[in-house]
Amino acid sequence: MSTTTLNKLPLNSCGKIVAINCTGPMNRRLLDLGLIPNTPIQSIFKSPFGDPTAYKIRGSTIALREEDAKLIVISK
Repeated sequence: MSTTTLNKLPLNSCGKIVAINCTGPMNRRLLDLGLIPNTPIQSIFKSPFGDPTAYKIRGSTIALREEDAKLIVISK
């Protein structure tokens, strides 16, 4: 299994969340958004300036800044 961080997932590609590398309020926020281990996630749109990126997860679309997406480990 090859792992990387969410910010490196190419557009229109899918991955599966492996872990979230943070604690405290940020960890809680990401979990509340549905970023739970073993959940599929797809990058669907990048803003014109490259940050943030929109992701499809659990039937919803969320936008994450690159610094937040670096905290999420995925498998391709």
